[in-house]
Amino acid sequence: MAKKVVATLKSNTGKSYAKVIRMVRSPKTNAYMFKEEVILAENVQEYLKKK
Repeated sequence: MAKKVVATLKSNTGKSYAKVIRMVRSPKTNAYMFKEEVILAENVQEYLKKK
């Protein structure tokens, strides 16, 4: 499962960005960790589809 948190991050070029938080399982401890990334808003759906 992944959460999508949209932040109002803007650059000088006027592109919109989104902060994506994904829950991943650690291969070492088998515990869950959260991986955060800031990506372009138009690429959010593609990012969430890949594993």
